[in-house]
Amino acid sequence: MTDRTETAAPATLMARLRASRHLVVFTGAGVSQESGIPTFRDALTGLWANFDAEQLATPEAFLADPELVWGWYEWRRGLVLRCQPNAGHRAIAELARRVPRLTLISQNVDGLHERAGSPAILSLHGSLHRPYCADCGQTHPLPATAPELPDGGARLSPPRCGSCGGLVRPGVVWFGESLPVETWQAADAAAADCDLLLSVGTSSLVYPAAELPLKAAARGALVVQINPAVTSLNAVAGINLRGTAAQMLPTLVAQAWPDD
Repeated sequence: MTDRTETAAPATLMARLRASRHLVVFTGAGVSQESGIPTFRDALTGLWANFDAEQLATPEAFLADPELVWGWYEWRRGLVLRCQPNAGHRAIAELARRVPRLTLISQNVDGLHERAGSPAILSLHGSLHRPYCADCGQTHPLPATAPELPDGGARLSPPRCGSCGGLVRPGVVWFGESLPVETWQAADAAAADCDLLLSVGTSSLVYPAAELPLKAAARGALVVQINPAVTSLNAVAGINLRGTAAQMLPTLVAQAWPDD
């Protein structure tokens, strides 16, 4: 493999897309950043300026100060609901209509893939929109809109579970927690089975998720990285495309199926 980076997709990739029997698309925060959603590593402001995301995204933080953590996640959910899927999200949904089988594996928790029309997403890190009881695990429905909060955010009391009365927690995977077992098993199996994997907008730093492109490459799949920055995956990917999801993915679809 080579770490050469290209700014335009080679013709061989177009042919591989058209011939793919099982395409895996593996997405990270860079895809949603183009919709205006801050990445997890961006500095926090307002009420949370004295924290970093890793301090708030733990079970221990929720137990110590549930109002602070719930307020932060409701603030994040409000940001997400004001954003729209971008051309990258929509191109992935279109790819699912073009190939015999597409498995979308995402590290994002914002729900933009679903809103763009992608079905059956393997959400490795959970969802901002699917909280559940910290005690009994019962899911808790949320309104379609988030509460109006000041720009700097606000502390909010978490809801109580309708089944056991326990505190409802955000439905995301926190630091120190395992990925959902069935979701991870399905993602791992897809990486082992696919013939083509597109790694899009991910830093390739968060494990075990970052293992998936490596497994696909080891099993003989062509791994294509789409990212504006160099990552550790550059040395493994067969093709490295320098650009963002919204820039590159619509072009891939249009070039692979030019007559449609």
